[in-house]
Amino acid sequence: QVLLVESGGGLVQAGDSLRLSCAASGRTFSRYAMGWFRQGPGKEREFVAAITRSGGRTYYGDSVKGRFTISRDNAKNTVYLQMNSLKPEDTAIFYCAATSVAGGLEMSYEYDYWGQGTQVTVSS
Repeated sequence: QVLLVESGGGLVQAGDSLRLSCAASGRTFSRYAMGWFRQGPGKEREFVAAITRSGGRTYYGDSVKGRFTISRDNAKNTVYLQMNSLKPEDTAIFYCAATSVAGGLEMSYEYDYWGQGTQVTVSS
């Protein structure tokens, strides 16, 4: 069992930056690939970014490439999402998730554990 708790969301202006954190419980964090997804108002859940167990590979959704960076610190059981040049269309609840599989990291159904989410609101 893995418990995930997100933090770092808030209200910012367009062009600002935020860093989200996701702290995981347990001693097996390094066994899981991690992902960030988001769900905006009236929208379906969308893949944002993912990182492999070792952190050696990262993947991004097209809408955030070049602006967001995912990273992890296995010693701290934490995954991060650095978000730069935020836009109003980035407004969403951001969720982190953990998966024991190595592939298909862009697919939400591959993930076994989910956090409760943190709200990010970007004003224009």
